[in-house]
Amino acid sequence: MSLLLKPVPASHGPRWIADAFRLYARRPLAFTALFAVFLFAALLVAQVPLLGGLAQMMSLPMLSLGFMVASQSALLDGPVHPRQFIEPLRTDALRRRALIKLCVIYGVAALAILLVADAISGHAWARLQQILAKGEMDQAQVDALLAEPGVGLGLLLGTVLVALLSVPFWHAPALVHWGGQGVAQALFSSTLAVWRSKGAFLTYSLAWGGVMLAFGTVAALVLAVLGAPQMAGLLGVPAGLVFSAVFYISLLFTFNDSFGGAIEVPPEGVNPPA
Repeated sequence: MSLLLKPVPASHGPRWIADAFRLYARRPLAFTALFAVFLFAALLVAQVPLLGGLAQMMSLPMLSLGFMVASQSALLDGPVHPRQFIEPLRTDALRRRALIKLCVIYGVAALAILLVADAISGHAWARLQQILAKGEMDQAQVDALLAEPGVGLGLLLGTVLVALLSVPFWHAPALVHWGGQGVAQALFSSTLAVWRSKGAFLTYSLAWGGVMLAFGTVAALVLAVLGAPQMAGLLGVPAGLVFSAVFYISLLFTFNDSFGGAIEVPPEGVNPPA
């Protein structure tokens, strides 16, 4: 597939989100189930001693690409199903090896960021995970942990580093899958695309912040009127699934605007149509 890098105007950022919500509305159950299946599998993988956390991080590029494949299928009135997470690995060997390399690089880098941020926070995040894993959360204990010196700095540093890491990996899996690019070229092309369309990505981020704020405000008002503010926690679970699914759907629209659109990639051994 021939890809053409195009600058995207800032006004397209919010449109990516609107297009994602419209596509989600066409297959709400399928897309929600798609994310729920991945989340369940990731939680199972995380239980593997020593390598579980690394494997979980390594799977994230395949999560984004799988959602893009599913979203492209839905745009063409095709199916949406969990097998689309591994569909990109069924193409030719060069693409498969490049995707695996991307996953390894991302997993190692993301884990290193988490370890650095945790060390700066005095290992507060590791202790917080231990508290949450017990299932008996003491809010006072959690608040005291979060108030420790270094926790805020660790959170800020981790957030900044993860944001920087996302730039070269934003389009990279799709560039390998649909563009046939190598690892280095895909990472460079993704970085260049995000930089050239930085205005669109800024408005995209701001629009997501507005969506979250609007949802939280409306939900709080509705629950207050109904006299059930305690339901906020229960509402957060399905809302999180929906917004997560919509976010990953929106990745396809960021790619299509930046590179001209995705096409179907045939499995290994199958020649593309003329």
